[in-house]
Amino acid sequence: MQSIKTWAGIDVSADTLAAHRYRDGNEEAREFSNDSTGHQQLVKWLGKSARVAVEATGIYHLQLALTLRKAGVEVMVVNPRVAKDFARALSNRSKTDEVDAWTLLEFLRRMEFVAWEAPREAVLELRELGRRLTELVRVLVEEKNRLHAKRKGGVSKAVRADVEQHIKQLAHRINTMEKAAVEVILRDADLLEHYQILIGVPGIARRTAVLLLTELAVLDPTMSVRQLVAHAGLDPRTYESGTSVHRAVRISKQGNARIRSILYMNALSAIRNDRGARRFYAILVARGKKRMQAVVAVMRKLLHGIWIVMQRRIPFDSSVLFAASLAQAGSSDSAVAADQPQPDQDHPQGRSAAEELPRQLDPVPAEATPSRKKRSKAA
Repeated sequence: MQSIKTWAGIDVSADTLAAHRYRDGNEEAREFSNDSTGHQQLVKWLGKSARVAVEATGIYHLQLALTLRKAGVEVMVVNPRVAKDFARALSNRSKTDEVDAWTLLEFLRRMEFVAWEAPREAVLELRELGRRLTELVRVLVEEKNRLHAKRKGGVSKAVRADVEQHIKQLAHRINTMEKAAVEVILRDADLLEHYQILIGVPGIARRTAVLLLTELAVLDPTMSVRQLVAHAGLDPRTYESGTSVHRAVRISKQGNARIRSILYMNALSAIRNDRGARRFYAILVARGKKRMQAVVAVMRKLLHGIWIVMQRRIPFDSSVLFAASLAQAGSSDSAVAADQPQPDQDHPQGRSAAEELPRQLDPVPAEATPSRKKRSKAA
């Protein structure tokens, strides 16, 4: 393992890179342009044996991270929420690019380093196509809503015609992006295998499989189910203080909103069309869960199952996924909630499919420990 000589935090924006460097006992701050020229200048400034922390900022940090990794720099990509909480812990009273860069440097020096690995080129291309597809679908939904309102409002025929034409154009562009994404998948054996597994999941069709693969393919394959649930923001958030404050348990929503959005529609479709999901949902509602809580439980179940079968490269089996939960619901008086993997559950490597599915998919009673004062309900 190389000895790290340079530590740096880099705050990334659309046009600039604010960098704060620690080397040989000295600290220095500089600003670079967020383009190829600025990236190369930054690499030279960092020197050899460097370790860097950058904050995840959508598309703006990605090219920088790729350039740094290609140059041999160790990179850690920090979740923006984590960086914000760390800055609050440091009692930062100001927020500037330079302060943010210094905060990332301190995070890098004090916290455990988690190396970022660059995804394959096919995965990156699929990610861009999938996210563009999501943007176009969102605009299409907005335009359809506008058209409905204008028809009801009796506005100008010319305006309605223009909206209708725009809807047709959007539908064509969506189809083009979807076909391009599928072509990328077909050219990559690993992506194709995962895609074929996804379209075998109840409630997932071609477009949904593309969008979900877009978000899951870039993740570290060694992530545990517990880590994946937290990444998607579907982990339960308990809020208690003393003996008087005991709020209902809700999902954190501190994660990838795209995954949650996709899974929500998948869960609704699965509840309608899959017997296991429908029975699981019905039992939760019958035992006092709100309908949305039951839908979230199905979302979490589906995410668990999808991740396991993708890593084990085996077909998705809904009967296996929901069987244990249904059996427990029929024999237990406790409220049935989505399973939460135990901390000792590791990654499924090294175990057979027959051993892995029951271990990872069997539920643990109650997604969060009920308060001593009253039972909490998961959202």
